[in-house]
Amino acid sequence: MNGKGGLPTRWWPWLFAAGIFVAFFLHLQGIPLFDLDEGAFSEATREMLVNHDFLTTYLNGVPRYAKPILIYWFQAASVSIFGVHTFAFRLPSALAAVAWMLAIFAFVRPRFGREAAYAAGLLATCSMGVAIIGRAAIADSLLNLFLALSAFDVYRYYETGRAAPRNRVFLWMALGFLTKGPIAMLAVPVSLLFFGLRGEWRAWARAAFSPVGWAIFLAIAAPWYIAEYLHQGQAFIDSFFLKNNFGRYGGHAMQGHGGDIFYYVFAVLLMLLPFSGWLLRLLGRLRAVRGEPLDQFIWLWFGFTFVFFSFSHTKLPHYILYGCTPLFVLFARCREHIRSRWVAFLPVLLFGALVLALPEISRLVAARTSDAYVAAMLARGPAVFGLGYYVVALIGFAGALWLTFWPPRWPVWQRSLLAALLALFVLMQALLPAVGQLKQEPVMEAGLLAKKLGGTVVMWRINMPSFSVYRQAITPSGRPKPGEMVFTNVNHLPELAHMGRYQLVYSSGGIVLARFLGPQTK
Repeated sequence: MNGKGGLPTRWWPWLFAAGIFVAFFLHLQGIPLFDLDEGAFSEATREMLVNHDFLTTYLNGVPRYAKPILIYWFQAASVSIFGVHTFAFRLPSALAAVAWMLAIFAFVRPRFGREAAYAAGLLATCSMGVAIIGRAAIADSLLNLFLALSAFDVYRYYETGRAAPRNRVFLWMALGFLTKGPIAMLAVPVSLLFFGLRGEWRAWARAAFSPVGWAIFLAIAAPWYIAEYLHQGQAFIDSFFLKNNFGRYGGHAMQGHGGDIFYYVFAVLLMLLPFSGWLLRLLGRLRAVRGEPLDQFIWLWFGFTFVFFSFSHTKLPHYILYGCTPLFVLFARCREHIRSRWVAFLPVLLFGALVLALPEISRLVAARTSDAYVAAMLARGPAVFGLGYYVVALIGFAGALWLTFWPPRWPVWQRSLLAALLALFVLMQALLPAVGQLKQEPVMEAGLLAKKLGGTVVMWRINMPSFSVYRQAITPSGRPKPGEMVFTNVNHLPELAHMGRYQLVYSSGGIVLARFLGPQTK
């Protein structure tokens, strides 16, 4: 047993393994790809394989410079083995997430013990932001792995002064640079602040200007960037570096993803669900930062990320995850401080209540919205929110209530982890599949039908690249010509009717596939 009244020691590996399976592999295939991001990455990978071009990525025939190449290579390898399936596109992210969780476990165990290591791994695995990003067919799971590995090795270098962890930092940053670009260098400013605060300027300078380290970095990261520049020219520099990296920070908010200076106050609480209360409770640990090197490192890592992205013009909730890995270390270390049931369980209970109320909420929104697409999408709710949905949601909510008011034989923090595991199961078994059915299943059905029918299809007034994945063909955007099929949503049918006659081929959940017949004849 783990102390008086604690969970049996033999449970911890099984709980950790169960969390990893539920978070990253349950329904990995069954839930359709989500647009925009999953669809864009997956279609770019599919076109890479069709074109046999493993240097430059294309999305619906147009060069896609938004992200570097590494995740596409991993997805292409997976698809080559398993075929063009949702599982294959998501598998590299899921495996990266598993490695991310194991990296947290490996860092915590020698410092705080086996129980703390399992606790840290479960805290990360059951956090809903991590669970969703960890299974998504995008670059962020892989990036978070390399950010965690590089920062952990920074601290190992501080502890030992050895060359091996120092050189690994450059390795992980190089791989991260191939995954998502300059943000992979996050360990540089964090380590500068940390070593400076500890008065270890010379140790930092020896590492930061290591010829061996930079040779490792350049040998891994530089070849693809040089080759892509030689192949694509200034267009690659302008789009990738100036627009998609520096432009996100200093330019206008991209794709409407803006927010005020307090955006990440709410985003971090959302990403950490159902452990948001843990963060609020442990903010008091800031008082101990002055004397504890690891505490300093944890708060500098999180704090720098929080401030850096708070001043970025483009904001997305999952950006804050780049600084959340150290919080799971802190949570595990300070787990015994979580004694309040409401701090531990209120977020889980609110989540459970929201899941139960979601069918009725969707019905009310569908009845009151003026957006025809949203109304048609939510009108499928009765078919989506069936008996199975309610059974899973009720089991999860009842289990959370039971753990909340269970006699205090197990510590509150352990019961909180079990409740979080239940909430994770509800998320992956009920909520995420339901959202996927509502939003993306009609897109998948339309793509599969278009594949069967053949012919030319254009994407009009809509941007859902997963349609091309299911159709397994490029779908250019543009105005339809007579005889072509058009993929759009119901909001744009009046404009299509004004252009000419059309014949509906598919219509469900607000998604439309129509054959454009041409201008009206008088």
